[in-house]
Amino acid sequence: MKDKLAKNINRYRKARGLTQEGLAQLLGVTYQAVSKWENEQAFPDITLLPEISKALEVSIDKLLGYVSYDKQVTIYEKEYTTPDYYWGIKPNSDCYKVLEFMPPTSHLKLLDIGCGEGKDAVFFARNGYDVTAFDISDAGIEKTKKLADLVGVNVKVFKADILDFRLSTQYDILFSSGVLHYINPNYRKEIIDNYKKYTNNGGMHFFNVFVQKPFIAPPPEKEPNAFIWRSGELLSHYHDWLIESSPEVIFDCHSSGIPHQHAMSKIITKKV
Repeated sequence: MKDKLAKNINRYRKARGLTQEGLAQLLGVTYQAVSKWENEQAFPDITLLPEISKALEVSIDKLLGYVSYDKQVTIYEKEYTTPDYYWGIKPNSDCYKVLEFMPPTSHLKLLDIGCGEGKDAVFFARNGYDVTAFDISDAGIEKTKKLADLVGVNVKVFKADILDFRLSTQYDILFSSGVLHYINPNYRKEIIDNYKKYTNNGGMHFFNVFVQKPFIAPPPEKEPNAFIWRSGELLSHYHDWLIESSPEVIFDCHSSGIPHQHAMSKIITKKV
């Protein structure tokens, strides 16, 4: 717990634009105390946690590294509780790009970031990848496990918030579709850098993000925790990797029952 608390105080302090001294002044402690917290040399007094939570504008649960299980955290949680699969079970077309660029001719570890109901994660497992996946939706995780059991494959799936979760083990492939817009702009560089660090040499990322275009109306879904990316923004994080593909596409969508369009930037990139 100490390491998570230390990292989270450091992370959220920087996100608020506070120095160690600035946070110390808000809390009425010395900056040396804040430094010791962030370097895992000491715990803050338990009575200070509410004040730290208030200063950093984050819940105590998040400070301690816990994801809340008692409230709806995504607009799709309700849809995921139905017997049918909201997104269907047909894999995203981008999954076939993974097969094209990194076929599982050897043992390859793949992470599906924001797996939803698991259709893509299960597809990868069926094709021979060693698959780990996470999502913030309890219902989505259960649907992923159910689909994997139905197909007869193993997917290691767990619950995590994309804003809080950081990799600590190496992977060969990172895949994410329609999820990275949940990353607040203040955290994008740190999170992408973490993903890059824990990707093996020769490994690849297959990502896409929704981008804002003035000629496309906002989507009908009202997502309070979504942040649209700018064209070229995702690509800018990979200036030091080999860019295999980076198209921008516009496509029709009926996910809400209301026909609309999305603009999306995609990237296929390799660590060399």
